[in-house]
Amino acid sequence: MGASPRMLRALLLVAAAIALAAAAVQLRDKRQTAEATVENIQEQLDALDPVSRAAVVARLSSDEVKKVRSQRQ
Repeated sequence: MGASPRMLRALLLVAAAIALAAAAVQLRDKRQTAEATVENIQEQLDALDPVSRAAVVARLSSDEVKKVRSQRQ
């Protein structure tokens, strides 16, 4: 006996709901990881003396400018 179209739709909806829930969990985990990483970096920058902190920020900025310029070409 074959499955009815209603049953197939219901199964597809359940599968889609499970997939969406799994994606939401992964997104939440990635967001939490990113927030923890940002906090860690901020703490490390705050621990530096002002001159070293300025040098790190300048270097990071310079590196990002180089990346953007190379992507445009």
